[in-house]
Amino acid sequence: MSRAEREVQILEVAERVFADNGYQATSMDDIAAQVGLSKPMLYEYFGSKEGLLLACLRRSKAELLTATSQAAANATSPEALLYDCQLAFFRFGDEHAQAWALLRNEFSIPSTSVNKELEAIRVQQRDFTANLLRMVQEDLADEQAEAWAEVIIGASERLALWRENRPEVTAEKATEYMITLFAPGLGF
Repeated sequence: MSRAEREVQILEVAERVFADNGYQATSMDDIAAQVGLSKPMLYEYFGSKEGLLLACLRRSKAELLTATSQAAANATSPEALLYDCQLAFFRFGDEHAQAWALLRNEFSIPSTSVNKELEAIRVQQRDFTANLLRMVQEDLADEQAEAWAEVIIGASERLALWRENRPEVTAEKATEYMITLFAPGLGF
């Protein structure tokens, strides 16, 4: 197995174990045993347990941006652009439940680097959303686009958390709730 393939394998296992057990309760021994490597090899790849968690978060960050960017690329109208990107966000949480668990649960880790990485994911999505809003309303001021994007990101995260206890609320239904709420302000 190449180094790149091994890293992917380690990240997949680590993401699952961190999501299932939580960061604090997970040891490098737990992950090493499930990957079939020695603990020193994990340290060689990622430097520390925190380094491994950061790698998991960075991978999730890239995957989320890819999912929402692909949705934007395929949209055929301003309304579809916002709907499809919002739907991609909710579907990402559904289809990447372990990554979502990391994104929503690990804020409690007392680590500056982990908290910075989590905030970087939010900033990435805020900037992405602000750019979408500017595409929909070309005369939208940068500050207003950024403020609206912050509200949308915050509301999306809370709605995604709410959905965890409401399995009957599909990604499509959650997206409809979001669009119904924000569409009037966007002139739809």
